[in-house]
Amino acid sequence: MKMALKALGATVLFATSASGQAVLEGQGAVLRGLDKLSSVTSDLEVGKGGTVRYGPLQVTLSDCRYPEGTPARATAYLVIEDDSAEAPIFAGWMLASAPALNAMDHQRYDIWVLRCTTE
Repeated sequence: MKMALKALGATVLFATSASGQAVLEGQGAVLRGLDKLSSVTSDLEVGKGGTVRYGPLQVTLSDCRYPEGTPARATAYLVIEDDSAEAPIFAGWMLASAPALNAMDHQRYDIWVLRCTTE
């Protein structure tokens, strides 16, 4: 199932470029984190290749791409690690326009992509 979702995410990512609209690379991304216990959300800015901490999670942004003129339609490649887990709990593309398509699964925290940053 996860492989099918990753393939679908890659299809969505590259379908934009196939339609003739240029796909640009962002300098970073704005992510939103939700603590499900406290219902508090936080916006997190991370540069390309950078890592940001959210609770016990370390979120690394490898890439952020968006259709020309619409950074809010971002597609970001994230690796998310939990201090209590040996392997990453998420590694893959997240789409700002469809965050549930390939979501991180954590009992307390949610993280999703809002947009790419261009500066």
